[in-house]
Amino acid sequence: MKISIAQINTVPDVDRNLGAILSAVQAAAADGADLVVFPEAAACSFDGDFARFARESAAEFHDAVQAAAEDHGLAVMVGSFTRNQEDHRTSNTLMVFRPGEQPVSYNKIHLFDAFGFKESKGIAPGDRPVTVEIGGTTVGLAICYDVRFPELFTRLAQEGAEVVVVVASWGDGPGKAEQWDLLTRARALDSTSYVVAGGQAVRDLDKEGEATKTPLGVGHSAVVGPNGVDELRMDGAPGQRTVELDVERVAKIRESIPVLANKRL
Repeated sequence: MKISIAQINTVPDVDRNLGAILSAVQAAAADGADLVVFPEAAACSFDGDFARFARESAAEFHDAVQAAAEDHGLAVMVGSFTRNQEDHRTSNTLMVFRPGEQPVSYNKIHLFDAFGFKESKGIAPGDRPVTVEIGGTTVGLAICYDVRFPELFTRLAQEGAEVVVVVASWGDGPGKAEQWDLLTRARALDSTSYVVAGGQAVRDLDKEGEATKTPLGVGHSAVVGPNGVDELRMDGAPGQRTVELDVERVAKIRESIPVLANKRL
């Protein structure tokens, strides 16, 4: 299974984001990827009007990405926002687009009510884990703060996931990049699965063009093997990398380190 990670900078300009996504899908297809992964909030950044996007623009945006998946013959995962059907809030949603298939969506279960921030003020939590089939491989879905909850990753593995994709707009700050690196490796060990971690790049410029590190991403996108060892770890800069996963290794690792079978709680 060949996966391309597009570590992009998302901005409030939705059209600009779509252009970046379509360009990266084309590049992933040229690399022969089966799947291209974009970060959380790839459709509209958290400092944009994501609630308005969910109400007014999401359907058209998603149609354009589905068309790109069809045209290029690969699966596309995009962090987006959708309307919540239960209340006035928005859902933080990972959308999966596959050629010839209806889109699949996962709504973030664990909301980031931490470090003085309250994501649940405007975002409604999801209530169910989601897996999806891509090229014969079962892939589990997770978003950002989910990575701090190992039980979600083991649950996805128990439901057949050999690969878990976690996308993020991971807030910068002292030790935050190091925490992300550690947590993505730990979740691979917990679930004895590949963890494909796609994050927002560090944003380089503010609106006045001055250098800054807006806390919307730390980069450090990665592919971690089922033994917890990095097979790819990017830095903070925007970029795109394609990696081939040896999915058969998952069964071998699970046979030698049967943590899922040995689980008692």
